[in-house]
Amino acid sequence: MERLRKLWRGRTMTFGVPLLVDPALKEKLKQNTVTLESEYEKLEKSDLDNWENIRGPRLWEDSRTVQKQQREALRLKTE
Repeated sequence: MERLRKLWRGRTMTFGVPLLVDPALKEKLKQNTVTLESEYEKLEKSDLDNWENIRGPRLWEDSRTVQKQQREALRLKTE
């Protein structure tokens, strides 16, 4: 176990391994096709005018009780 710790903290793991992994990382980044323009197009397609504000529970509130109250209010609203 001590040998493993020394290897992990050694120069090989600190400086050598990142250099070996670097080309693989560059290839992975090249495959990433998400661009700013594509994300902007997704936002344009979404309907931002019709949304509903849903309040989450406060730190001192129990999330289950808040959810129960929200469901009850929604049920009464639809009736």
